[in-house]
Amino acid sequence: MATKNQNLSSYNKDGVPNAKEFRFGIVVSEWNGAITEGMFQGAFDTLKEHGAINDNIVRWNVPGSFELIYGCKRMQKSYDMLDAIIAIGSIIQGETKHFDFVCAGVTQGIKALNLQGEIPVIFCVLTDETMQQAIDRSGGKHGNKGTEAAVAAIKMAQLKKESKF
Repeated sequence: MATKNQNLSSYNKDGVPNAKEFRFGIVVSEWNGAITEGMFQGAFDTLKEHGAINDNIVRWNVPGSFELIYGCKRMQKSYDMLDAIIAIGSIIQGETKHFDFVCAGVTQGIKALNLQGEIPVIFCVLTDETMQQAIDRSGGKHGNKGTEAAVAAIKMAQLKKESKF
């Protein structure tokens, strides 16, 4: 497991650009809400810590992780002034193959948005075997995947800014 014995919230804060000039969208799945709210809070707090302004952070909710794709696509089109979007979801293994299909669909959908759109979409979707693993990665002993996603969003916003012609 990639996060085994790692804290997702550990990073070099000096290596993160100031986010004051950037606008961010966050699309949050309501499914497994205790997990996704924890990741949202981690992302929001990290954006703020690096200078993001409340009015420059837009949040939309969608029912589940599969709907993150549509929510992010609509956000890309509705808010063309955004610098990055964070897709927050939590998929936990059950007794059927549904887990595999949702994980693959969400991953491929967000990948497609990054290839086709002008606004980077950050993948902040936990794909865990157990609820405990999700808890550990949404503010528990492994830190918060939302923090990691916010750092990625800030860095991608900076890249987007620097690469404009």
